[in-house]
Amino acid sequence: MDPVSLVFYAIVCGCLGLAGPRLGTAPVRLGIGAMVGVVAVAVLPSLRSLLGLAESYSLISP
Repeated sequence: MDPVSLVFYAIVCGCLGLAGPRLGTAPVRLGIGAMVGVVAVAVLPSLRSLLGLAESYSLISP
């Protein structure tokens, strides 16, 4: 995993973990975590592009 992805997901997971106990029961936290993960995956390519760190980003792996 490249450093940008590692830092981005560490921040997202850290913020979610900080709010975790206040979010309710385990199934609710699981659902919120899944939604946050989907949003994070969707936002990262745009964020990389905005920061000028985008490589030839592709959803298709060789």
